[in-house]
Amino acid sequence: MTAPPTIAEDEAATAELASIDTGAAAARRFRIPYAALTAVAFIAIWQLATNLLHTPSFLLPSPYAILKDLIANRDILVRQTGVTAFEVGLGYLLSIAIGMPLAILFTYSRTFERSIYPLIVGSQTIPKVAVAPLLLSWFGFGLLPKIVIVILVTFFPIIINAVVGLKSLSPNMLNLARSMGANMFQVFWRFRLPNALPSIFAGLKVATVLAVIGAVVAEFVGADGGLGYVIMMATADLNVARQFSAIVLLSVLGILFFWVIGYIERLLLPWHISVRADEHHDA
Repeated sequence: MTAPPTIAEDEAATAELASIDTGAAAARRFRIPYAALTAVAFIAIWQLATNLLHTPSFLLPSPYAILKDLIANRDILVRQTGVTAFEVGLGYLLSIAIGMPLAILFTYSRTFERSIYPLIVGSQTIPKVAVAPLLLSWFGFGLLPKIVIVILVTFFPIIINAVVGLKSLSPNMLNLARSMGANMFQVFWRFRLPNALPSIFAGLKVATVLAVIGAVVAEFVGADGGLGYVIMMATADLNVARQFSAIVLLSVLGILFFWVIGYIERLLLPWHISVRADEHHDA
């Protein structure tokens, strides 16, 4: 007959199981960085191809040459990145301040929507590059025309997604809110807005990328600072490595803005299916 396990043996078995569970949980939390691995592989192939093919630097510089340019001119590039980041951030915030009230008005006023909404949609068919010289003629070469261009580029997806989200409240939910005695403000704040937040954040994330594009377009047309200005000056000097340096920083800037909005979305919408699905995948 086998003797029952002692207390020490039970504690040892429990500790072993706990360590196994901890290791399994850590393994589940670890995610293979596929995007980073793909980027590293792409850069390695790029570097190898430029070395083997002896590609002229004025056509396609190697990643190493671009890195050297980034390090050698880091002070200038960081300063110009700050200029573009300020234009992007200010224009983006102003586009939210303009787009969200318009979306609310479109939701609650059919007359206002029919009067203004088609004009906004039609305005998006006008190339912003064609409008930029006009803005420079009207407002000069200062900060204002760049901010206006960023707003023109970014506010459309914000309005579209906000209107779709605000109008997507189900009639049953609306009837429930009214049966509980909620007034129009309470219906908006407690029912319509929370229901619209996933759609609103989708538009905000799209707008982050467009904001960077709008700022660069404005700097291409007329500026004395910013990463778009750096690219224009490097083009005139046939300094392709400098152009790539500015492009890399623009990409980092856009990714950073996108990540910030995504982080805010996860903080405000922990209940949404997209956030819970990501957390379940991470687990």
